[in-house]
Amino acid sequence: MEHKQPSIRDLHEQLVSGKLTAAALAEQYMSTITARNGDLNAFITVFDDVMEQAAKAQQKIDAGEATVLTGIPLSIKDLFCMQGRRATGGSKILEHYVAPYDATVIAKLNQHVPVYVGKTNTDEFGQGGSTENSAYGVTKNPHDTTRVAGGSSGGAAASVAAGMAAAALASDTGGSIRQPASFCGVVGLKPTYGAVSRYGLMAMASSFDTVGPIGTCVDDVAILFDAIRGVDSMDATTVAGDGPTEAKVIGVPRGFLAQGVDPDVLASFEEGLARLRTAGYEIRDIEIPNIEYALAAYYVLVPAEISANMSRYDGVKFGEKVVGVDLGDTYAQTRGQLLGAEVKRRIMLGTYVLSAGYADQYYRKAWHVRMMIRASLADVFTQVDVIAMPVSPTPAFTIGERAADPLQMYLMDIFTVVANVAGIPALSVPGASVARDGISLPVGFQLLAPHLCEQRLFEVGKKFEKIG
Repeated sequence: MEHKQPSIRDLHEQLVSGKLTAAALAEQYMSTITARNGDLNAFITVFDDVMEQAAKAQQKIDAGEATVLTGIPLSIKDLFCMQGRRATGGSKILEHYVAPYDATVIAKLNQHVPVYVGKTNTDEFGQGGSTENSAYGVTKNPHDTTRVAGGSSGGAAASVAAGMAAAALASDTGGSIRQPASFCGVVGLKPTYGAVSRYGLMAMASSFDTVGPIGTCVDDVAILFDAIRGVDSMDATTVAGDGPTEAKVIGVPRGFLAQGVDPDVLASFEEGLARLRTAGYEIRDIEIPNIEYALAAYYVLVPAEISANMSRYDGVKFGEKVVGVDLGDTYAQTRGQLLGAEVKRRIMLGTYVLSAGYADQYYRKAWHVRMMIRASLADVFTQVDVIAMPVSPTPAFTIGERAADPLQMYLMDIFTVVANVAGIPALSVPGASVARDGISLPVGFQLLAPHLCEQRLFEVGKKFEKIG
């Protein structure tokens, strides 16, 4: 796992120079999938038309029409619709579902003619932080197969870290790109809410869901982000524009980091701050009012939206069904047998906080807290350009270690949900590793910026990488 994966630009230069053909490149990645996926379980579906895709990409290259993504092997999280391909959402209820259309982000990528190698494993409908909730088995960490790859985009991050894809398309509702990127030692971007269309992404929590890339370096995610961003008539929440790119002051919410962080993770974070000082940035301690309530607000609001979004999986409209004695029993049997425990838990929690007598007590108060946190961050960003904090309180934990305690699992999201609550962009870049049982485990360093300031994150992230 210590070998360096080539960047998208490196691969592009080899393809257009003729040093490498699209077919040869595809064969390299497919060979790695054959060798490693049986152990890692990063993919739910490996495509059987990869070489046909590579032939189309080569035609574009030979015609001098290649873009930087032409012929590049990509993996796609199995929450995205791809026309004519299976889309399971990590659930048994969609085990045989074939998408009738392309998600907007897939349609955008299709213009570049990349090579899609397969659909990656995910916690069921994105609901989880370890990919242990997939109906298709847990994805293992390429650095230590006794540990999780993170979630819910564990398959996407593992596919890139293990050299089974050059880059990946994934989604992030509360850290689902950044946390597995941290655990697997790759780069992950959660864009500004609305910067990338969600049309064709299976909805988890519609006011939190974002679509973003995972790559081997900051430049890779910047390339993918540029290819998929933009306003879409099929998603009314999409927005366009770029905020200022310049950054001079990095804010650190020290009080928020005071408790519950693994000492080795904290040491890795301090090493990251030292890198930024070396790069010429001013590091300034800050306070973010109400940030300590972000996790609690998140786990009220998100289950409420899940409760609404999951109503479509009823055994009638599409997907698998278990026939009961009547319609109500069919609903009950279908959901009871084909949805996993974590999905059921979140549906029940969300239904409860939306129910009569409790919506005011829980849901509306959580929404008010969300607005307060957004306002606090907007104020802080008048004082600093970027905020830095860890991605996760710990490195990758062992498989099964937290599965029996949902509260402990939810606490792992404490540093990532902030960006989703506020709708701002955040980037995870690999920091200093930590040792566990004689194995070097990756730890991510997180950067947050104001709305539509992804380019600022890329600028700081590239300097962070260069010094590292």
